[in-house]
Amino acid sequence: MAVGAVVLALALAAVPSPAAPAPPPAAGPRVTVVGAAPGSTTALAGYAIQSTAKVTEPAATVSSPGYPAAGWYPAGPRSTVLAALLAAGAYPDPFYSANQEEIPAGDFTVPWWFRADFSVPDTSARTHLDFSGVISAADVFVNGRRIAGPDTVAGAYTRHELDVTDLVRAGTNTVAFRIQPNDPRERLTTGWLDWLQPPPDANMGIVRDVTVRRGGPVALRDAHVVASLALPSLSSADLTVKARVRNDAPTAVTTTLSGTVGPVAVSRSITLAAHESRTVVFSPADHPGLRLASPRVWWPAAMGGQPLYSLDLTATVDGRPSDTAHQSFGIRDVRAPLNADGARQYVVNGRPLLIRGGGWSPDEFLRWDRTYAEDRLKYALDLGLNTLRLEGHLEPDEFFDLADRYGILTLPGWECCGKWEGEVNGSEAGVGWESADYRVAKASMAAEAARLRHHPSVASFLIGSDFAPDRRIEQGYLDALKDADWTAPVIPSASDRPSPITGASGMRMTGPYDWVPPGYWYAKREGGATGFNSETSAGPDVPTLDTLRRMMSPAELDTLWRDPSAAQYHRSPSRTFATLRLYDAALAARYGPPTGLEDYVRKAQLAQYENVRAQFEAYARNAKDASAPSTGVVYWMFNSGWTSLHWQLVDRYLDQGGAYFGAKKANEPLHVQYGYDDRTVSVVNSGTRAVSGLTARVTLFDPDGTQRYDRTVPGLSVGGGGASSTALTLPESVEGLSTTHLARLLLTDGAGRELSRNVYWLSTEPDELDYSETDWYHTPTTAYADLRGLNSMPRAGVAAAAATTADGRGTSTTTVTVRHAGAGSAPALLTDVHLLGAGGAPLLPVRWSDNQITLWPGESATLTATYRTSGLRGAEPALRISGWNVPTATVPAG
Repeated sequence: MAVGAVVLALALAAVPSPAAPAPPPAAGPRVTVVGAAPGSTTALAGYAIQSTAKVTEPAATVSSPGYPAAGWYPAGPRSTVLAALLAAGAYPDPFYSANQEEIPAGDFTVPWWFRADFSVPDTSARTHLDFSGVISAADVFVNGRRIAGPDTVAGAYTRHELDVTDLVRAGTNTVAFRIQPNDPRERLTTGWLDWLQPPPDANMGIVRDVTVRRGGPVALRDAHVVASLALPSLSSADLTVKARVRNDAPTAVTTTLSGTVGPVAVSRSITLAAHESRTVVFSPADHPGLRLASPRVWWPAAMGGQPLYSLDLTATVDGRPSDTAHQSFGIRDVRAPLNADGARQYVVNGRPLLIRGGGWSPDEFLRWDRTYAEDRLKYALDLGLNTLRLEGHLEPDEFFDLADRYGILTLPGWECCGKWEGEVNGSEAGVGWESADYRVAKASMAAEAARLRHHPSVASFLIGSDFAPDRRIEQGYLDALKDADWTAPVIPSASDRPSPITGASGMRMTGPYDWVPPGYWYAKREGGATGFNSETSAGPDVPTLDTLRRMMSPAELDTLWRDPSAAQYHRSPSRTFATLRLYDAALAARYGPPTGLEDYVRKAQLAQYENVRAQFEAYARNAKDASAPSTGVVYWMFNSGWTSLHWQLVDRYLDQGGAYFGAKKANEPLHVQYGYDDRTVSVVNSGTRAVSGLTARVTLFDPDGTQRYDRTVPGLSVGGGGASSTALTLPESVEGLSTTHLARLLLTDGAGRELSRNVYWLSTEPDELDYSETDWYHTPTTAYADLRGLNSMPRAGVAAAAATTADGRGTSTTTVTVRHAGAGSAPALLTDVHLLGAGGAPLLPVRWSDNQITLWPGESATLTATYRTSGLRGAEPALRISGWNVPTATVPAG
């Protein structure tokens, strides 16, 4: 396999091995050397792990220095149990076929030990353990002493600081966690709902850093900046700095807290009584420099830049540092009022914007890889998305750092369908709350608010998903958010359910989650383009043939195209989404029954391109409507945590198919598009400035290329900020036009330069929907558009020439010129260019300027692909050219 190095690194389990666990290697002690300087924070480097069913020694022995941990498995610093076992080669690749079913879930019904050694140079400094991310709960031991239990260390998001000063010794020390099994229906942790086949260990483990903090007598905690931006001028910003100083000594101490907030210096001395804790506040009233003139304002991508400021503070005692705090922050203002129709309208720095989002999924085994995450965030920008929604599975700090850097808004929140909503969701999954759950929920909210509040990319927090919290739960959340100085909007739910205190959600969760035709998205009802739809798509997103062959056995691939009623393991554990029945029925009716696997995938890419494009185009066109405008749409989902057949714009291996390029086309900044509902041709401008002097041209063709209609409209203008302008309306009928036909839309500037090109395959027999039978996941289709005429399109030859250059900094660019080289008048429909590396496999990740284009005779296009040079692994790149009616060919691209 020749793919990007990051993808290979993430395929941790892709090793051949028997279904039974391999004998564990000798783990040996992994000693983390802890820094000596006051204020230092050192993350544990990793663990040795083992099932308690195989450990006979008492906890005091297991958690003491010198315990050999013979035969234990090594685990990284952030690892679930199963992630560690997969990395050790205990099981074959769980992303291939049904291998995951062979992993015995019974092995994870007992607690597991996570054990680590760390060394400290001396005991003169105070020492604390600081951590969150324990799934689901744990006993904690240090040097043989139990210091916390699962009644305290409970919940995936609660944060804990444990003073171990009196327990540590100079030299080697041991910390051990006895991790309890996880059940997201019974614990406030994380689950996978119907996204994918859930991991057999239910993600039990420690998925965030456990750090050892060293400090002097005064600890510095909770340092942060509250920024208030002047609107609408953006001419100034008031910065208020808050930090909690705590005297850990048994006697009074005088400390000086000083540092910088961006360009401004601050300082103050205070005296703390023994064990006293106090919040120190620096404001413009006492430090006038904290009223910044002409601040550098953070904007979402495509609206402006993403500058960040730094907060650096030091608490000193007797002139020596005792503790430090460092944090970046951005200056921006996010609001989300309800519009006249009751829909949530996000406004950033005084400018409203249409949320064009996708649902984010982490790796199924919660393995964190910064490069892989960054690649996906770059893909999101490439698709023109401005937002990612995180329903639970709130990623590590680095994820939000990257979102800040790239200007991608995030919508984090709690997840549905488990314990988080067990008290309010009636008979659905998730048990009701007990008294301890209220404490854990509030502590979770407090910890996440403190962790996320400084990230300008965090646009709100959803305290409910499918259901809103009741009054008692909501009050706990709101109190925690207030105490954390949370300034972003708080949304009661991602559905249309209000909460007792916050009120209406302004969002809806009407689906669909399974197949509907492209025209569905234009109706202002159900899941159509009006208001804010927090999760919706036409369901299945069949990946490329390259990916399918990596994830499914030959027998499974045969069933995939032959049997629509077959349960697909790589779709969902939900009975509702177990098969591809609805999708396959539409594919066969609209495009004709598949004749083989390649034909099935070929038709799937065409169908997914048109459907995803229509979803984003409909919401974009309706964003500025006078009544019931669209304000946001979150494609469900942006990516999948494993090898999937549904809910993904990009697949596990970062390959790109019809869904990807349909979204990319729809979300281009200046865009010409067709309306399935009223046959209008519109120009949508998501850029910040108005554009004038435009010309739109629309041409209709039979599949063989015979031209049946052509009209040009000059002198068009369109405002900025998501405005749209109607260029023309196609006639209801065109003489001689075939049932299946093509529409080519071109947008040019005053000099005749092409600014946007969009090609549709349409039918004079439209899809018809039965809205009266709509359920929670789809609206039935009673008649299908006839697109079978595409099967008669003549073959069209496409020639390609390419050259590749490397910038010397690790990035290569391949420039490709593709040209329709065939005879006759038929276009080359949805021509795909795949970049290949070593062994002829897709070179991934890659970002194309454009792809899956349609060319008429005499037309050519120049495309660029950028990628990591290391992904070539010394091979020369090649291009694979294919398309709907384009014979597959491979040409060199070196």
